[in-house]
Amino acid sequence: METVNYNYAIVRSFITWSIIWGVVTVLVGVLISFQLVLPELNFAPYLTYGRLRPIHTNAGIFGWGIGSFFALFYYMVQRLCRTSLWSDGLAKFQLWFFNATIITAAVTLLLGYTTSKEYHELEWPVDIMVVILWVAFAINIIMTIVKRREPQMYVSLWFMLASLVGVAILYLVNAAEVPVSLFKSYSAYAGTNDANVQWWFGHNAVAMVLTAPPLAVFYYFLPKATGAPIYSHRLSIVAFWSLIFMYLWTGAHHLLWTPVPDWVQTLAMAFSVMLIAPSWGSVFNGYLTMNGQWHQMRENYLVKFLILGITFYGLQTLQGPLQAVRSFSSFIHYTEWVPGHVHMGAMGWVSLVLFAAIYYLVPKIYGRELYSIPLANLHFWLVLVGQLIYSISLWVAGLQQAGMWHAMNNDGSLTYTFMEAFVEMYPYWWMRGVGGLIYLVGILVFIVNLIKTAQGGKPAPEAIQNA
Repeated sequence: METVNYNYAIVRSFITWSIIWGVVTVLVGVLISFQLVLPELNFAPYLTYGRLRPIHTNAGIFGWGIGSFFALFYYMVQRLCRTSLWSDGLAKFQLWFFNATIITAAVTLLLGYTTSKEYHELEWPVDIMVVILWVAFAINIIMTIVKRREPQMYVSLWFMLASLVGVAILYLVNAAEVPVSLFKSYSAYAGTNDANVQWWFGHNAVAMVLTAPPLAVFYYFLPKATGAPIYSHRLSIVAFWSLIFMYLWTGAHHLLWTPVPDWVQTLAMAFSVMLIAPSWGSVFNGYLTMNGQWHQMRENYLVKFLILGITFYGLQTLQGPLQAVRSFSSFIHYTEWVPGHVHMGAMGWVSLVLFAAIYYLVPKIYGRELYSIPLANLHFWLVLVGQLIYSISLWVAGLQQAGMWHAMNNDGSLTYTFMEAFVEMYPYWWMRGVGGLIYLVGILVFIVNLIKTAQGGKPAPEAIQNA
């Protein structure tokens, strides 16, 4: 059989840089969490909460999240297609342009250049860089799939393709703007149209960046980690097409009780509730793959990350539709419940799956056994506990906050002032900061383990290196 020369160098590089941006994400997140309770930490004009918060979200989504997906997609597409990358040169250009884009985004956001659109704060020159970056990536992945030697299209490839196409359409439509200076533009849409397009983009960015790619990773690495085939490829394909169809209609659930037409809100609410089915199709597929394999939750550190990750995905896809119902949204919206929900997805679902995939890959691409499985287990428990403290404290805070905002006296006046409700949040914000610190310690343990593996881990048998 002809030997395929897989490009693992680009995978190593993207993993390294995604972890660097991941550390920046968590460091900034911990700082801004404490800035809310210790105002003196807003110590410089360009390092205030308002400037750092979009740095935190963009570094997390684009630096850690998409950077990791670049690495993992390049690894998976070669293995699943049994062919080398279409263009090594294009991948190398993408690596350097990726870092240039992240740095430019960070600098402009710190200087206050922003569109103010959630998850799309970057101004038009940086938008152009993002488009160039994504086109280079998409061409390389798609052309590698086109020249594949394996006729079967495994479900991970379907999720990868959906992400490539979906992000391109979403970003270009929402980025339509009129530049008025080098770093200032105005949206091409106005009023409720602008809001509707923004949240069509915003929620489907969650679909195409924080749902489809992690599912591609999960479906590939769970069978690899367990040694058991995925329970049902047919179920995964049905879940894929259902998820892609239903997600497109859900964005307006961010705009309940606004001037957006009621029928648009109701449509989004209905499709949000229906999303439970395809989402849990993947959850059940993961659980059923573990039939006869549940002992690996004790014995296999990779399985712990993957199964807890898909569990948090399942919880997200129950909590999200609940928030999309008008009656509950009217109670919980704008409260601390919402960042609790978001971070369960980011810290629990997406990051746990990425940790598992990187743990699996690093020994393969460096040809060494993992330095320390006990350290990997310690990392798991630290990030799990940190995430739970973070999310649960904010869920409780959100319920208390909502209750105080809605409490009324017999004469119709508000029982509590805004400041009274605000002061009650301080204990929960302290807990959030502590949860973030614990999570950060887990990340540092993760990094130490990977560095030790790359530099001095025990050489792996040839069979492991080529797995």
